[in-house]
Amino acid sequence: MPFLGQDWRSPGQNWVKTDDGWKKRTADDKNNNVSVGSFCKDNKPECFNKENLLLSLSYEMSAKKRKKDLMNNNSKIPYFHREKWIYVHKGSTKERHGYCTLGEAFNRLDFSSAIKDTRRFNYVVRLLELIAKSQLPSLSGVAQKNYMNILERVVQKVLDDQQNVRPIKELLQTLYVSLCGLVQDMGKSVLVGNINIWVHRMDNILQWQQQLDNIQINRPAAMGMSLTDLPASLQLNIMQRLTDGRDLVSLGQVCPELGALTEDRLLWKKLCQYHFTDRQIRKRLMVSEKGHLEWKKMYFKLSRCYAHREQYSDTLHLCTHCHILFWKDTNHPCTANNPESCTTSLSPQDFISLFKY
Repeated sequence: MPFLGQDWRSPGQNWVKTDDGWKKRTADDKNNNVSVGSFCKDNKPECFNKENLLLSLSYEMSAKKRKKDLMNNNSKIPYFHREKWIYVHKGSTKERHGYCTLGEAFNRLDFSSAIKDTRRFNYVVRLLELIAKSQLPSLSGVAQKNYMNILERVVQKVLDDQQNVRPIKELLQTLYVSLCGLVQDMGKSVLVGNINIWVHRMDNILQWQQQLDNIQINRPAAMGMSLTDLPASLQLNIMQRLTDGRDLVSLGQVCPELGALTEDRLLWKKLCQYHFTDRQIRKRLMVSEKGHLEWKKMYFKLSRCYAHREQYSDTLHLCTHCHILFWKDTNHPCTANNPESCTTSLSPQDFISLFKY
C-alpha cells in the first residue's frame, strides 16, 4: 500500500523552541550547534558526565510524567454529549458503520443530568453498581473517567440533600472491593491508565465513605405536624409505601410507638409478597411457637437468598422499531412520527445485557 504522506519510518524533522515559538531547524543551525559526540571528542574528560546527564534527563521525564498523570486524574472531562436518546446499532450496515458499546452509551446518554432528577436517581445508582461489579474493565478510558466523575456528583448530591445515604455507601463499598482486585491485575489490560491514577481514585472513595459516615441529618426547622401526630392507620399506610425492610427497622428505632407499629405482621407480609414469589416464600416458611408465620424473619431470610424486586419511576426504553435508546418521558423521532411504535422498558441489568454480543 503506498504512503499518502511522509513515511513514518523516516527520521522526521528537527524543531527548536525559540522566544517566538517553535521553528524548524535548518542545515545551518545544525552546523552551528555542537553535538554531544563532537563535544566528547574535544573534551574527553568531561564525557564521564554524559551518563549522569542522561540519568538526570530520564529522571526529569519520569517526574513530569507522574505530574501529568496526577493532573489528568484531578481534571474533569467536559460532558460533550447530553443526548436524550441514542441509536443502538449492533452491526455494520450500508447506512451505518460501527458498533455501539456500553462505554459509548454511558458517555453519550445524559447521565450527569439524570442524577439530578429524583425519578431517575435510583436507576442511575443501580446502573453504577452493576458496572462496578463486573463491567468496569469493559469501559473505555474516557468512559471510566466519566464514571468516576458522575460518581463524584452522586456523592456530592447525597451530602447536600442528606438522602439515599445507604445505597451510596453500598455502591462505594462494591466499587472499592472491585478495584482492589482489578488493581492487582494491572498490566493485564483490565483498567485503562496509570496505576497511580487508580490508587488516587481509591483514596477518593475512602474519603467519600468517611464523609458519608460522618453525615448528620439535621432536624427540620419548621415545627409542624410530625409522623407521630398522625393516627395509627395513617402511619401504617405510610409505612406500607416503604419497599426496604431496613428502612422499617430504622423507623421503628425512632420511638416506642413507631417501633410497635413496625412489628405489624401484615406489614411484613405485604413486603414479602411485593419482593418475592409465592414459590420462593413457600421454600422459606418460618413458623413461631404459636403457629403464626414469622413474616419479618422470613423477609430477611429471603433477602439473603433472592434478589429484591426492582421498580423505578423513570427508566430507559428501547424502541424495537428504530433501535433508539431513550428515557421514558423523552420523545424520539420514531415516537413523534409513529406513536404506536413498540417500546420496551429496560432495567439496569437489561441495559447492560443490551451491549453484550
